[in-house]
Amino acid sequence: MNAPDSSGSLPRIAFLGIGLMGRPMATRLLRAGYPLTAWNRTPDKAAVLADEGARVAADPADAVRDADLVITMLEAGPIVAAVVDLAMTALRPGMLVIDMSSTRQSEALVMHAQLSEAGVAFIDAPVSGGVLGAEAGSLAIMAGGSEADFARAEPVLRTMGRPTRVGPASCGQLAKLCNQLIVGGTLAIVAEALLLAQAGGADPAAVRTAIRGGFAESRILEVHGQRMLERNFMPGGQVKSQAKDLDNTLAAAADAGLALPVTELVAQLYRQLLDVAPQADQSAALLALEQHNPGKRLGDGIDRLP
Repeated sequence: MNAPDSSGSLPRIAFLGIGLMGRPMATRLLRAGYPLTAWNRTPDKAAVLADEGARVAADPADAVRDADLVITMLEAGPIVAAVVDLAMTALRPGMLVIDMSSTRQSEALVMHAQLSEAGVAFIDAPVSGGVLGAEAGSLAIMAGGSEADFARAEPVLRTMGRPTRVGPASCGQLAKLCNQLIVGGTLAIVAEALLLAQAGGADPAAVRTAIRGGFAESRILEVHGQRMLERNFMPGGQVKSQAKDLDNTLAAAADAGLALPVTELVAQLYRQLLDVAPQADQSAALLALEQHNPGKRLGDGIDRLP
């Protein structure tokens, strides 16, 4: 359990967004002793936390009214903005809002400005590590905000993972986009490597084993390479989230005056899956690659899809 704050008690938390990632994150906070109020657009998803000791709120304003700290974990920037707008009447000067959703850098800047006008502090703190990382409390947390606000948020964030301040407000989202650029690109390359191994006559599972421990080793090769071999596309991370993140990466690059040609190719790969398997795990990059290579398929297993 985290140490109490200077008043001798843990801050009261409002957690908005009890989805695939939000539920295990909120659960860890509850089990660490934090008083927590949960809200979700689909009420049943928040209601499951009642058994862990959460108060379930009827709407965002109700959720944040008595909170010291607000955490949002929602699908995309426009949804974060809409939910915060619904909560604005109940936000008080001195409160801290931590947006742990994955949004555009420009959206984080707008949110920071809006909350600052109301005297509310803001940190953007997106995460990487998927559902397993959320359950284990091992998420990589990339935080953008002032040093003082980060110091205030850090004990709470440490309950969910490993927080690092990467710069001022909006830089957390920029760091997450850098993360997703590497993840998305590596997923696509691992899929290409395994499909090439099989198409050329090698045992793709043996090739994966052979190259592990060398310079090609990565968490992606370890976890998602095995998923591809098993054709297990049940979600941890999802295709729709990866596609959104890569599009946001390209938007940030355009704002910075950069061309990212490899990221554009990978983004196209994920976009073509949005109509057929949007909720599949991001390792379904393999399926998009197979669409480009009719008659070529990794293994002979049955696809496991949500």
